Amino acid sequence: MSTLGSFIWSIADQLRGPYRPNQYGNVILPLTILRRLDCILEPDRDTVHGLAGKFDNPNRLKVEVKKATGRSFYNTSNYSFANLLKDADGLADNLGDYIDRFSPDVDVFEYFDFKKEIVTLEKAELLREVVKSFAAIDLHPSVVSNSDMGDAFEYIIRKFNEAANETSGDHYTPRDAIKLLVDLLLAEKDAGLSESGAVRTLYDPTAGTGGMLSLAQEHLLLQHPDVRLSLFGQEYNPQSYAICKSDMLAKGNDPSNIAFGNTLTDDAFVNRQFDFCMSNPPYGVDWKQYAKTIKQEKDSAGPYGRFAPGLPATSDGQMLFLLHLAHKMRDPRDGGGRVGIVMNGSPLFNGGAGSGPSEIRRHLLENDLVEAIVALPTNMFFNTGIATYIWILDNFKTEERKGKVQLVDGTSYWTKMRKSLGSKNREISDEDRAKVLKLYDNFEDADSEHSIVLRNEDFGYWTITAERPLLDDEGEAVTDRKGKPKPDSKRRDTENVPFTYGGSTAGRLGKNEVIQAYFDAEVAPHVPDAWIDHTKTKVGYEIPFTRHFYKYIPPRPLAEIDADLEKQVAKIIELLREVEQ
Repeated sequence: MSTLGSFIWSIADQLRGPYRPNQYGNVILPLTILRRLDCILEPDRDTVHGLAGKFDNPNRLKVEVKKATGRSFYNTSNYSFANLLKDADGLADNLGDYIDRFSPDVDVFEYFDFKKEIVTLEKAELLREVVKSFAAIDLHPSVVSNSDMGDAFEYIIRKFNEAANETSGDHYTPRDAIKLLVDLLLAEKDAGLSESGAVRTLYDPTAGTGGMLSLAQEHLLLQHPDVRLSLFGQEYNPQSYAICKSDMLAKGNDPSNIAFGNTLTDDAFVNRQFDFCMSNPPYGVDWKQYAKTIKQEKDSAGPYGRFAPGLPATSDGQMLFLLHLAHKMRDPRDGGGRVGIVMNGSPLFNGGAGSGPSEIRRHLLENDLVEAIVALPTNMFFNTGIATYIWILDNFKTEERKGKVQLVDGTSYWTKMRKSLGSKNREISDEDRAKVLKLYDNFEDADSEHSIVLRNEDFGYWTITAERPLLDDEGEAVTDRKGKPKPDSKRRDTENVPFTYGGSTAGRLGKNEVIQAYFDAEVAPHVPDAWIDHTKTKVGYEIPFTRHFYKYIPPRPLAEIDADLEKQVAKIIELLREVEQ
């Protein structure tokens, strides 16, 4: 629990009455951010006022402020928390003036719609007391570190969502999950991060409140302090965007790199590629309302567009983000890029051969982009207890990993939390994380109980159509003019033939040879009159993760089961006797 976050949230008690609990965050979140920025700006106010008197052009002023203070944002108002309360009658107007005079890139209060809250607070005669409470907190980075401020934000957001009965998982990802994702993302030893002055970019298309970006930066710089890391992100929820951008501002990152909007319909970084990409997209979110726009982009962008490989069902947009990130990896000729994305189980296997999801998997595997998939423990996230997986993509694999995919079963590496947070009652401790990373690092030398390395073609198959003849009333096959039997659609069946059937691949035997060998061994002995319609054959890909780690548990002996049943029956009889007495 964040002590600072708890204290800030306690200020919300003053709102009781005019505000319902689910509305507290509308006031507490923007005021927390405003106070954080206020404390950061305080030491240089006179300097900025002097520069503002010399330079009218906002762009030129931004350059001069950057030179003088090292910050990319500023505020030219004469007001701050230090003097707002001195003019009791003008507090609402002066606070509005203070917000309006931030540099143009600080648009966060507009997205919070905070001026409306100022009016509401003033009418309820609460504005002065709330501002006074925040003025008493020192949130300067020298007092409250970026990490502690992140903890406070996280705590406040969770409290806000609990009060609003919303899913906090839509707004942020647990830190333990982010740490594992970041470690896997940066795991390759030859990523060049140890070079002095290395410059890298990190991008999150579903930035939320910025938790993943912030922690990734913190985690990366802890391991590689000389790296110059530029953060980029896009977020479509106005309030989450406001928090994310404010957090980036407070930590000295370029606020222009955080964009507002829907990544899937309006990519804010359409011509950019990145060294590292990470995301925890929403699961099972319907994208029907913008399906037309996405399909138009797919058709117009051609074979090299981000959605060219295929589209998933409109009931679940996870794989759209998977495709988007695959498209955002830096070109292999420039050193390549890596992706870490958290998704539920459906992208592993949903959709049959030829379907959108299968074609997306086909694109990723045939282009050797999937490096590893790690199964996380259940009950890891605040809003769901379902199984989740981290996919690691890489378009510039090391020699030993080329043409292969590593599956890591990390479901048993967790520690029980002392107190549950929503659906989350498990966390990945530092020790748990180290064990998963060791499995990843050991690659083909890892224990097979928790790690398996497969070839890309191991996930491919052909769906073949087995036809059987249409029979007349006499039970004889009906033929066409050429004497060939006509197929009976009611007796038609399909079979999935693995690329590697019989230990061979299409590359060694040829597609039709493998299919025929399968048909002769698996189908023909049972239905001798069947034949293959090769025109209907489709290519499919699936990643049956759990099947590879399935462990057969033999049933208990019948005598043991009978003994247990007798014990239970005896207990029931005893209880019935007690009731009768």
